[in-house]
Amino acid sequence: MTAAKRHPRVDQPLRASRLTRLRKGGIRGLLGLASVAAAGAFPPSTEASVRISAETVTQVRLRVNQFGQALVTYVESDGERRNVIAAGAINARHPSTEVPQVSFTKRYTAGLSQNRRPTRFDNACAPYDGPSLALLVAACKAPDGSYWALQSWQRLEPMRGFDPFRPEHTAYELHLSHWEGQLPVLEVYPNWTYGGGLQGMFGRLTYLGVPVHGFRTPSPRTNDPYSRMVYIDTFNSVYGSGWKRDTAIATHRPTGTFCYTFVAQAPPPGYPSPDPRGPGLGDQHRITVMGPGVTPIVRWTGPRLGAYSEALDAPINELFDQVMDGDRMCAVER
Repeated sequence: MTAAKRHPRVDQPLRASRLTRLRKGGIRGLLGLASVAAAGAFPPSTEASVRISAETVTQVRLRVNQFGQALVTYVESDGERRNVIAAGAINARHPSTEVPQVSFTKRYTAGLSQNRRPTRFDNACAPYDGPSLALLVAACKAPDGSYWALQSWQRLEPMRGFDPFRPEHTAYELHLSHWEGQLPVLEVYPNWTYGGGLQGMFGRLTYLGVPVHGFRTPSPRTNDPYSRMVYIDTFNSVYGSGWKRDTAIATHRPTGTFCYTFVAQAPPPGYPSPDPRGPGLGDQHRITVMGPGVTPIVRWTGPRLGAYSEALDAPINELFDQVMDGDRMCAVER
């Protein structure tokens, strides 16, 4: 007998009473994401470990010297040139309640006009020859063989497909990473849910084979540098044409997994309307997540599923059992 599975209907912190039984289904071979307990709003403090700028900037330049320091130079919207020297971190630690996550020491120089130069900084970084990165602005290879990269993205787009209504919704944040070796692995598997009547996705985020997760539910008042949010976008949906943000959810402890179904949901508090919106199922879906520690941002993009197929549903049920084993929020009941 095939196992019945439980799946969260909405992206809010889940309790056992909110878990609804359903059948899983999907297709093979799609890279993906992490299973998560949902968060109602974006937590800037949780995601800021490698953020260099929270606003849209121009004239971005990355330099790295022979001492392992990176100099990031950019111009802010008011015309001020800013210089940031970052050092002291590489890669990431696996989740731990005893040892803090790695983080850069950052020194900002403010108030320099565009025609003034910072203190001399000899660039020793060679052209980038590392793995392909999404959202890339600049990257290079340091003398020790490690890589540095700058990526820019709209992390704080409004959820539920709303048009931007706050300044931070349109900002392109600038993020700095420093790593050697393997990148984080983002797995995403689209699937049918609720007996084939709806669609969603499940998967996990791992680093060097170890699940990536935090220890506390992220919120504007809760800072957990180990926690990682999964940002889910939808293309050409009931929200309108183009890419829209549907939700953001956190990877689950201790498995680094996530599960999500596209259903109509109420917006977070403070949005222009409290009425439910969705479901946000689109022609394509996009998932973006910051790697652990100071590793790069990773992204997955893939198409929606077609009409429900029992033949394709069976293998994805088996894959769900394997990937989501041990997940308490998307548990398998037999």
